[in-house]
Amino acid sequence: MIALDPFPYPIDTLPLRGSAGDPALVDRQGTLDFAGLERLVGQVAAWLAGQGYAPGARVASWLPKTRFACVLPMAAPRAGLVHVPINPMLKRAQVAHILADSGAVALVTQAGRSATLEQDDISENCEVILEENVSLDAVLSASNADPDTLAAILYTSGSTGRPKGVMLSHANLWLGAISVAQYLKLAPADRVLGVLPLSFDYGQNQLFSTWAAGASYVPLDYLVAKDVVKAVDRFAPTTLAGVPPLWVQLLEIEWPQSTANNLKTFDKFWRRVDRSARPRVARALSAGGPVSDVRADRGVSLDLFIARIGGRASRFDRAGDPFCRDHGRAA
Repeated sequence: MIALDPFPYPIDTLPLRGSAGDPALVDRQGTLDFAGLERLVGQVAAWLAGQGYAPGARVASWLPKTRFACVLPMAAPRAGLVHVPINPMLKRAQVAHILADSGAVALVTQAGRSATLEQDDISENCEVILEENVSLDAVLSASNADPDTLAAILYTSGSTGRPKGVMLSHANLWLGAISVAQYLKLAPADRVLGVLPLSFDYGQNQLFSTWAAGASYVPLDYLVAKDVVKAVDRFAPTTLAGVPPLWVQLLEIEWPQSTANNLKTFDKFWRRVDRSARPRVARALSAGGPVSDVRADRGVSLDLFIARIGGRASRFDRAGDPFCRDHGRAA
């Protein structure tokens, strides 16, 4: 487990926290170690720096979880720019709003998504760049940016109106990564399955906290809950984070016990939920209300499941959980 450190560093230096030969990113292309991750961040940063954008310019991305998308949140700040990730599930009107509201000078996307945009969706000051056309060669070394410098703008879902931008500095991102890695007790041996969008605050934090701990991250774009189960079986992650709607779906499908046993997070919750209680758990999660009256067998209280970081479940430990102690709850 990493130690808490109150001193922030530039967010683009995260790859330097892992051992060079340890796995950092595991996907269909294979495994990228921390030395390779640092090199890729530097290559994307060098490419961005070569585009001639002014310092602090906003660069948006509308991508699935490709390797490019995974390193862009660090590469843009290394190049002195501000990253604006856009949820790949959003439609053109929402994308157009975010581009205009953020003042993005560029949108990095793929041909299929680009084809859905209409002429008025992109201002004349914003260029569209296709990921497949990006050529990487030179490498830009780690920055020494002031931690208070703006590094990213993440947009809300827009459930209560139009999406609103939240401005985040290097320090915001760095300290969030360190604190989450520490209370989740992440270690280099951990492998985190990333199912949340990188445009979502916790989705991006999951990426950062994994690398802050020197652990490996497995990006996953899924369509149905069974895709998550298959990914757990294929990549053998130790950690899975989600939001209540996903947990509902995962509770309602069958998990091969050998697959569930790989997880030291979701598994500790799932295995202790009596089968007869699962419909009630699912209803409670769907309603978003209190679930203290819903108990797993052996006395495990499910209010911890919702309480974890404001309704986003990450780790479910029965003993030695600092979150439980801090909130006066007994595992």
